[in-house]
Amino acid sequence: MSGDFGSRRLVVGAHYGSRDWLSQRVTAVLMALFTVAVVVQVLLPGEMGYPKWAGIFASQWMKVLTFVVIVSLALHAWVGVRDIWMDYVKPVGIRLALQVFSIVWLLGCAGWAVQVIWRL
Repeated sequence: MSGDFGSRRLVVGAHYGSRDWLSQRVTAVLMALFTVAVVVQVLLPGEMGYPKWAGIFASQWMKVLTFVVIVSLALHAWVGVRDIWMDYVKPVGIRLALQVFSIVWLLGCAGWAVQVIWRL
């Protein structure tokens, strides 16, 4: 009797999900920290209105940070939605169409959000 157990198949594709898992965690932490920073600034003394809100995003570093968070949000949403399409939509043509629609929608939303922030 031989000491070999199990199949002798070559396992490929291992760890493809770890990059997506890590990107979800990193983007989630970045968005959470950004949210806390904005909430703290909103809760600082002073009347809440457009001048205060615009003042939060007036500095260039805050605009850049907001841009990074918008890109992070789009990436975070893309990984989640793509996984849903891949797991639950079996016809390849429909899945591809949904993925293309999702990419276009997320890019449009990110572009719109950047325009709004840059106008403040």
